[in-house]
Amino acid sequence: MYSPKIGDRLSALDTPSMIVDLDLMESNIQKLFSTLLPTGRNIRPHLKTTKSAALARKLVAAGAKGCCVAKVSEAEAITAAGFDDILITCEIIGAPKVQRLVDLVKKHPGIRIVVDSAVGATAIDAALGAAGVITPLAVLIDLDVGLHRTGVADTAAALALARHIADNLKNLRLIGVQGYEGHLQHLHSREERKRECLASMAILTGTAEALRNDGHKIEVVTTGGTGTAEFCASVPGVTELQPGSFIFMDTDYRNAVGGFYANSLTILSTVISRQGERQVTIDAGLKSLTTDSGLAECKDAKYTHLNLGDEHGALSWEAGTTDLQIGDRLEMVPSHIDPTINLHDFYYAHRNGVIEEIWSVDSRGKVQ
Repeated sequence: MYSPKIGDRLSALDTPSMIVDLDLMESNIQKLFSTLLPTGRNIRPHLKTTKSAALARKLVAAGAKGCCVAKVSEAEAITAAGFDDILITCEIIGAPKVQRLVDLVKKHPGIRIVVDSAVGATAIDAALGAAGVITPLAVLIDLDVGLHRTGVADTAAALALARHIADNLKNLRLIGVQGYEGHLQHLHSREERKRECLASMAILTGTAEALRNDGHKIEVVTTGGTGTAEFCASVPGVTELQPGSFIFMDTDYRNAVGGFYANSLTILSTVISRQGERQVTIDAGLKSLTTDSGLAECKDAKYTHLNLGDEHGALSWEAGTTDLQIGDRLEMVPSHIDPTINLHDFYYAHRNGVIEEIWSVDSRGKVQ
């Protein structure tokens, strides 16, 4: 029975397989924490990238303060795997999801959530009360700082929601604000990315101060991603950063922010067919590599990638380049790391080609 194990060489893996170069990953972690920890901000990495409790624990060992997840179902999976210092960063709406949150909070009262409407906050408060939850749930107001995806529209709306929570919802405790400048993460101009980020941070920290002046105890101001965290950390009033992709990177982030962090995760693939003089077919298609941010790239840049469908891709090359043969194995660099990881069950983490660790993708497919 096929069962890769620690100590195997990468050659023992079937393909496609998701592999991690530990030297590169550890360097990425060291670079981020050595850059951001001295700023005094808490780092709460976003597990929508790794979807792994094992990696959450590695990040905490490096200096992180908890982690973020996007969805309630992710939080269920990560807590079941033994890690529960979690902020859920997406709004929780609808009776089934709210009930799942209540069940989760009863087991893990330290969970934090965000809200951006009186409707959503009131429903959660009522469900917590009906379930007899005694300790108020810590909540942050989600503020739109330019992404126009979720969040209250402005400071006035944040103040109105904060007052509603304070005056009417005894099972919620407002502790902070969240604002995610996701629209800026992949701007290629560093100066433009910095300028626009600082403008978003002015909205976020200004709203936090307005809430404090209105009598609310705002302890957490959380924000930032891999492309902007260093700029967010420079802003007085920001307390917490949420980078995620830095640990593995992808071609989209690399093209935007440069090579400070390495592409430490690749998809190992095999040449399964020869198609013409300078083109072969590999066994990694849409079910192994996503294309929402463009095509993946071959780690060996001499070979150009083309998608051929669910199960297949193609690699081609210029005359004079070493020909690829059936059975050759190559590493593909994802274009968008988060949804690519969500296609796989396991990470095979290696050093110099020898597998040292195997991690489960704990919250694979957890989108609810």
